[in-house]
Amino acid sequence: MTTTLYTSDHEWLAIDGEVATVGITDYAQSQLGDVVFVELPKVGRTLKKAEAAAVVESVKAASDVYAPISGEVLETNDALAAEPALVNSDAQAAAWFFKIRIADKSELGGLMDEAAYKAHTA
Repeated sequence: MTTTLYTSDHEWLAIDGEVATVGITDYAQSQLGDVVFVELPKVGRTLKKAEAAAVVESVKAASDVYAPISGEVLETNDALAAEPALVNSDAQAAAWFFKIRIADKSELGGLMDEAAYKAHTA
């Protein structure tokens, strides 16, 4: 069963066992505007929680995407390089950014569930 959690920086994590798939929320993409470029972390890179992991550039601004938890990057979504607009059309599914092996499950404790995230963005 997959559990989805959220950060105050507008990243989502879909947790499945020891692996979390990470992307930005629909709210975040709506604030960014049209996404024109996405830079993803390298596979094999070890990220620390809150470290800048990826970059999203829109017509308005460039924004860092932070690692919501610590761990090793297992896979990146190469489709985003070819079609960054996926972030606008399907932020919370097809436009995932990277998959990370969870180094410390206790870091998940500080994240929000969907109800708390909706209240955070209201």
